[in-house]
Amino acid sequence: MSSLSVYHVSSPQLPNKVLTHLEDIASTLAEHGVAFDRWQAATPITPGASQEEVINAYRVQIDQLMTERGYVTVDVISLNSDHPQKAELRAKFLDEHQHAEDEVRFFVAGRGLFTLHIGDFVYAVLCEKNDLISVPAGTRHWFDMGENPHFVAIRLFNNPEGWVANFTGESIASQFPRLED
Repeated sequence: MSSLSVYHVSSPQLPNKVLTHLEDIASTLAEHGVAFDRWQAATPITPGASQEEVINAYRVQIDQLMTERGYVTVDVISLNSDHPQKAELRAKFLDEHQHAEDEVRFFVAGRGLFTLHIGDFVYAVLCEKNDLISVPAGTRHWFDMGENPHFVAIRLFNNPEGWVANFTGESIASQFPRLED
């Protein structure tokens, strides 16, 4: 089940609130310009599926997002617990960073913890199959796929180069709960 845990930066072990209803999650995130929606991932995809396989299966949804929002690049991150570089890939996303463009993720299988640092608060969004999250450019965040990743996410970008992170150098991400496997 998708959820949103909201923490004050001074209390990383105790959330101020935990939300599990789609409408509550979406409205809380919308206050900060973050879009959260649930789409149907109708085509079965398993973690470890190839990028081509996933893009072909979701071509209609991808084309719709690219047309509506002007995205120019799409890729897929698909990992399972057997991936030989899972530890390196996890570490790559765990440090707080931001992007010069929006960051959009459509989870078509599995789950991941997408955590946003906005002002004095941290919003930990547990995204699962069918969740679509769109984070505005410049929003500080990090992503945890867990020690044993099991997810497939379609990523859309305004930047033709794809995923380009600007790391903040802050250690805040290490203070908050990670994704439990």
